[in-house]
Amino acid sequence: MTQASMWQGVLPAITTPFTADGQVDHEFLARHASQLIDAGCRGIVPLGSLGEAATLAFEEKLAVLRTLVKAMGGRAPVIPGIAALSTDEAVRLARAAEASGCRGLMVLPPYVYSTDWREMGAHVRAVLSATDLPCMLYNNPIAYTTDFAPAQIAELAAEFPNLQAVKESSGDVRRVTAVRALLGDRLQVLVGLDDAIVEGLAAGATGWVAGLVNAYPKESVKLFALARDGGAEAAQSLYFWFLPLLRLDTVPKFVQLIKLVQEVVGMGSEQVRAPRLPLAGAEREAAMKIIRHAIATHPEA
Repeated sequence: MTQASMWQGVLPAITTPFTADGQVDHEFLARHASQLIDAGCRGIVPLGSLGEAATLAFEEKLAVLRTLVKAMGGRAPVIPGIAALSTDEAVRLARAAEASGCRGLMVLPPYVYSTDWREMGAHVRAVLSATDLPCMLYNNPIAYTTDFAPAQIAELAAEFPNLQAVKESSGDVRRVTAVRALLGDRLQVLVGLDDAIVEGLAAGATGWVAGLVNAYPKESVKLFALARDGGAEAAQSLYFWFLPLLRLDTVPKFVQLIKLVQEVVGMGSEQVRAPRLPLAGAEREAAMKIIRHAIATHPEA
């Protein structure tokens, strides 16, 4: 796989599976990653928001990466999220990811602390310069309250040849167009919200860092191909079926929701790590109504 093609197609933001006693389930993690690649996904993106990375200790993160690199066996790249409370820890994680055999990095702003471009830019520059691995900048102002504007992304791209892509999760599809207008093919743009994929591809995105793919990998790969090759009209039927599920990716309890879908369809467990708790009561029943409807109306049902 060329470096450019690393940023094309469906890249699962893989969930981190936990056992009943709260430990990372490495056996399932390896098996699940292989299932996703077998379904047509192009790489694996662990340690992101959906991967509950903020609840994992440094050594747990490294163990996850070692498991995934071994499971992939060179078939597909492992592209971990690089985020931490401090810049020093993020740099250590980036270097450790490279040493473990990861083939790319997804660079996030730091947890908790959000400030101005001078400080956020310095943080990102430190991580980008820590390794020679190809990198994807993660812009998610909704979750991280740090917004990397297109002009700032262009500034980083001019400085760092290894910055090759941006995961755009602002919720504004115009950002895809704005980045491409400034940078053309210099930087690949990937859609970072599940329910914006058809619109994002129409604007020129080349990839999709997806969440519900953990439960529905074949459907996600098919939807991407239909939208890429035939546009909104070709993708419409599958997209409209999928949308109620895809929208579960865009609310505060998206981790619990996506893991619940995984459990119901036999693709994982809803076990999460505290402070998250599995859904309960009316909230759980509302989610189950969406899931049951999706199963009952599945295009192949």
